Amino acid sequence: QVQLVESGGGLVQPGGSLRLSCAASGRIFSIPTMGWYRQAPGKQRELVATLTGGGSSSYADSVKGRFTISRDNAKNTVYLQMNSLKPEDTAVYYCNAEVRRDWRPERYDYWGQGTQVTVSS
Repeated sequence: QVQLVESGGGLVQPGGSLRLSCAASGRIFSIPTMGWYRQAPGKQRELVATLTGGGSSSYADSVKGRFTISRDNAKNTVYLQMNSLKPEDTAVYYCNAEVRRDWRPERYDYWGQGTQVTVSS
């Protein structure tokens, strides 16, 4: 199967920055899309940003201009650079990967275990 391992969460003051990383390993032929989602207490999980292998990205309106998603295809790793953090960015951040396991077109969805990001003074 496929495992996603996240790192980089923590506590940061408002206006600060954090960088999240997520490395995928296992039975991987390609990863058409990687992305980040988040879930705040009492709220549903929401999309933060996604990035295709070809370089097409999308962002939630709430993070546009502050967050940047990038990936290293050779390392099957996706990053989320978060700048100008706000208290409302506090959430558990989850990595997501849409994976092709072999030459067939089927894609499988995998999730990381989540990493806590807390923005507070």
